[in-house]
Amino acid sequence: MATTTTITSSFVGKDAGMYIAAAMKESKTLDNLTIMDNVKYKAVVKSLVGSGFIQDESCDFTATGDLNLSEKIITPKALKLNIQLCKQDLLSAWESNQMGAGANNRNTPEFHAFVMSYLADAIAESTENNVWSGADAVGGEFEGFLTATTGAFATDGNVINVTKTASLDADTIVANLSLLADAIPSTVLGKEDLVIFINQKHYRNYIHAMSVLGYIDRFNMSADYTPVFEGIKLVVVDGMPNDKLVAARKSNLFFGCDLVGDQSELRMLDMSDIDGSDNIRVICKYTAGTQIGIGSEIAYLS
Repeated sequence: MATTTTITSSFVGKDAGMYIAAAMKESKTLDNLTIMDNVKYKAVVKSLVGSGFIQDESCDFTATGDLNLSEKIITPKALKLNIQLCKQDLLSAWESNQMGAGANNRNTPEFHAFVMSYLADAIAESTENNVWSGADAVGGEFEGFLTATTGAFATDGNVINVTKTASLDADTIVANLSLLADAIPSTVLGKEDLVIFINQKHYRNYIHAMSVLGYIDRFNMSADYTPVFEGIKLVVVDGMPNDKLVAARKSNLFFGCDLVGDQSELRMLDMSDIDGSDNIRVICKYTAGTQIGIGSEIAYLS
């Protein structure tokens, strides 16, 4: 009788896509970007800027105004996760009493879910960091918005650069936020999707500064509190580097990826039934990339 190879846990096709999407959306930044999926190789980000359309009324048709259509290319990079883990190494971090008795009784759905959750967090963390500071030339990374020389902000040339007064600490955070807010073009101010991206460290500095100024509600705020600065929503993200702030609209920052579906793949292979080892292999493939629309409508403090 032929030996039967059993894959005890497998997520392929539609389920894999849904799982990868859930893992990536743990990245807080992605909730405030425009997601472009179904990008197999490259996609075009088009920007339309016009002015001078309105004129005095007359009987004749008189064409007027300037209309400029520009485009940029977003090219998601293909990435993968190939990991081999030993069950013995993971058991200490997982409640072993959830398993049944017996040395071979380790293949439970709960254990597989634990492994998947752990690795999903790793994917989310990598994505969050790469969105801002990743470099396509580095293995396992894709190009981020703020990457020096090669990032979307640097290559555009029209992004409004604001020089910080000093390192962003509790004494300078308010002044630096004001500098950034003053640099935002008037055409963008008041737009519903305009936000200021700030990292966890500087957000804590902001809370401290507001508390010192007497805004007790900032110090005692609940989890439902929506932080704002001069009427602009603050979005706290983990991947933003220190001493940097970004003001932009969600509709002007793009994250590109492959189809969240059949082309995505996430598999867990339990090797115990294949080679008798205590190893688990996890395979994940996905694509990711960033691009901006109109650079002149983005303000960046560094």
